[in-house]
Amino acid sequence: MQAIIPSQSSTPAPVPEGLALAGQAANAYARAAVFTDFLERKAPRTVRRHRDDLATFAAFLAEAGIPDPPDADALQTTPEAWRGITWGLVAGFVRWMLAKGYAVGTVNVKLSTVKTYAKLAHAAGVLDNTEAALIANVRGYGHKEAANLDAKRETTRIGRKKAQPVRITPEAAAILKRPADDTPQAKRDAAMMALLLDHGLRVGELAGLKVGDVNLEAWELRFYREKVKKTQTHRLTLDAVSALVAYLAEIDASDPEAPLLRASKRGGQLTDKGMTTRAITKRVRLLGERLGIQGLSAHDCRHYWATQAARNGTDVLSLKQAGGWASLAMPARYVEEAEIANEGVKLSS
Repeated sequence: MQAIIPSQSSTPAPVPEGLALAGQAANAYARAAVFTDFLERKAPRTVRRHRDDLATFAAFLAEAGIPDPPDADALQTTPEAWRGITWGLVAGFVRWMLAKGYAVGTVNVKLSTVKTYAKLAHAAGVLDNTEAALIANVRGYGHKEAANLDAKRETTRIGRKKAQPVRITPEAAAILKRPADDTPQAKRDAAMMALLLDHGLRVGELAGLKVGDVNLEAWELRFYREKVKKTQTHRLTLDAVSALVAYLAEIDASDPEAPLLRASKRGGQLTDKGMTTRAITKRVRLLGERLGIQGLSAHDCRHYWATQAARNGTDVLSLKQAGGWASLAMPARYVEEAEIANEGVKLSS
């Protein structure tokens, strides 16, 4: 007996009207929540950096003569703010930043942020497929392209990172790691600088330290590396231990979850509030100026730490691990710079 095979229609069964309406409503809700969901998943410092990048984009839109241009807050939180944004505007943003003198690395970062939020706007149904694809194809600059570009323009840098780090001598570093006077503020400053100069912490890592992260008995410091998403432990240097002992005697260190570095007020006294990254940045700059060092930053201290480590024979793998870098590229630069280029050259027998 031949099996009876039911006929198959190429036309799918119609979706019930109620289900179709529910699906459309769910899609609308998901599109509206795209930006909110994205921001909730990001660290506060990333959200702040994105807002700074979008503020630059908003400034470009205003200067380009766009009627009623959206501000940074709208671009970061409201999909509708991206309606009318085209790939031509994004490409023009890149050229505008270069003309303004932004460093190529900064241009690339800000472009990446704009493309990220344009992608979110596409997911939210504000940008169509064609425009979103064209925006995604706007390119930044590679290393060689950046070098060629900088060679052709007079103004080459606007951005947070300096073209060259501020030079710190070992003598200046030693002074910065000692309290300038007997106030709690000065002792905090010494502890802060010792952690920056002797352990190469990033400013965000420093601001995130808690009292419980310091173990003076074991001479250890535990902290979270946002860049590599892991917690590290450093063996504290003698200078860092000495500075921390003096500083911790000035604060209530009974709560291990309390911020390690406390904000200060007039007269050199400390509060119970922790120092923000901005406050640390301003304080490091001021401490440098007192020694005649202009423009000193936490990143300069990290550069000093890595350079000193490389000059004293630290291998690139150890430097990578201690510095919390994701690849060997950056620590390798410090090791290479520390080598004597003509060490193997003999001009006489």
